[in-house]
Amino acid sequence: MRIRTAAALMGALALSLVSGCAQGGSAGAGGNTVTYWLWDANQLPAYQACAKAFEQQNPGLKVKITQMGWADYWTKLTASFIAGTEPDVFTDHIQKFGQFADLNVLEPLDDLGIDDSAYQEGLAANWRGQDGHRYGAPKDWDTVALFYNKKMTKEAGLTAEQLGTLSWNPEDGGTFEKAIARLTVDKNGKRGDEEGFDKNNVKVYGLATGGAGDSDGQTTWSPFAASAGWHYTDKARWGTEYQYGSKTFQSVIDWYFGLAEKGYLAPFTDYTDGANPANAQVASGKAATSFDGAWMISTYYGTKGLDVGTAVTPTGPTGKRATMMNGLADSITKNADNKAGAKKWVQYLASNECQKTVGGYGIVFPATPDGTQAAVAAYEKKGIDVSAFTEPVTDQQDSTTFSFPITDYAADVYALMRPAMQDVYANGAPVSGLTKTNDQINFVLGQ
Repeated sequence: MRIRTAAALMGALALSLVSGCAQGGSAGAGGNTVTYWLWDANQLPAYQACAKAFEQQNPGLKVKITQMGWADYWTKLTASFIAGTEPDVFTDHIQKFGQFADLNVLEPLDDLGIDDSAYQEGLAANWRGQDGHRYGAPKDWDTVALFYNKKMTKEAGLTAEQLGTLSWNPEDGGTFEKAIARLTVDKNGKRGDEEGFDKNNVKVYGLATGGAGDSDGQTTWSPFAASAGWHYTDKARWGTEYQYGSKTFQSVIDWYFGLAEKGYLAPFTDYTDGANPANAQVASGKAATSFDGAWMISTYYGTKGLDVGTAVTPTGPTGKRATMMNGLADSITKNADNKAGAKKWVQYLASNECQKTVGGYGIVFPATPDGTQAAVAAYEKKGIDVSAFTEPVTDQQDSTTFSFPITDYAADVYALMRPAMQDVYANGAPVSGLTKTNDQINFVLGQ
């Protein structure tokens, strides 16, 4: 018997009502309209441009785009499945994919002719379910890099070259920890690597906090765990056993959150998703650096008064750097009102034509190589060097990329790992306790 957490079970039961309560949704948009939901306001103009071109090529079809914030997006999407008002098409996240596929609310896209080789490596393959069917058309991708305040790094005597060639290990932290210590300044002006540094009264932390990282650690501990040779699960996709109990993983977590104990990493209490994320800590001068995703490039570089640079993630014990490479997709709902129109729209969204249009806005890296090049060129016109994000994708000799863990019961995994990781970070709980959490997770998965 599989035991599921209460919150995840309630969500799953609610979603499972779809098959019995709502035939056809999209809030009655009409047979000639395709409804499309996305969450990123910065990308809205680019997709409005794609919609305009699509409508010109498909007379009689209209695309109605709805944009809402990240948190509201998933709440309303779940509610729409229950109420039968789901959109025809929506921007999907790999974190949610397993749950949606398991609950049978997505339409297979096998007939769209999606060619895996037309996109950056691995992006298309991630959207195949365990049944072999495709449920998402590749949309864009992102990686993680180190953002830094140029004024602060200069004052600390650190050059761009040094920041771009950092290395780390779980024993002494390597040159990465030395750099973060150097960038940390207490209220008396003492740096973290100087005698007399007061770790209990820090004015500027060397590294902003992105929270506990929960089950994936995308912009926190994941670059370190992966560059130490660790993998989330026993298989790249649809694994059946998580590996949070491994000694390698726990040594990484112990070292990473130990940076907070030393005063170099901002404490758990400094992070509030939405109110005080990592970029806000850097913008306010509270932190000198932060790990963040490519989707935040425009936010950092657009912050008034902040002169920012970026560097690749540090090289780990494996001799390689590592970064999560996440890729979004467009999915069609199983009960879409305008399924035929939805398939045409998704096919266009995944086309090189639309992706080059999106890339031209310099907001995100589209999934096709041509779309990516268009984005790089657009960023360059803005005077932004994005090589820290693109190099890990093009240079697999020195870097490795990895995906979010794709498994069943993702919501349950999150519900179990979130408090466990927070306990380690906020309360100094021993990392060995993650072994018990890992056992609980694998029991849920049927191991």
